[in-house]
Amino acid sequence: MIVKADVDECKKNLESYIGRTVRLTSNGGRKRIIVHEGILDHCYPNMFTVKCERKVASATAEVVSYSYIDVLTKTVHISTVAETQAS
Repeated sequence: MIVKADVDECKKNLESYIGRTVRLTSNGGRKRIIVHEGILDHCYPNMFTVKCERKVASATAEVVSYSYIDVLTKTVHISTVAETQAS
């Protein structure tokens, strides 16, 4: 069972990644996997948002949001993306 302390711990952990690039993987149903990659934007009391860049240059950034419960129940898998540095 998930308790409020678990949600608070998840939020605290994600707050340390604000401003970093993350990859979110979720089940889209019917054998589809949805992958969003972007910058962790905000951590609100019940959810967090990720700002994803669109493939089309003229489009604005897409903002996706998930709840901490999604992460705790493993509906959404979140991982950090190693940023490549140009030399």
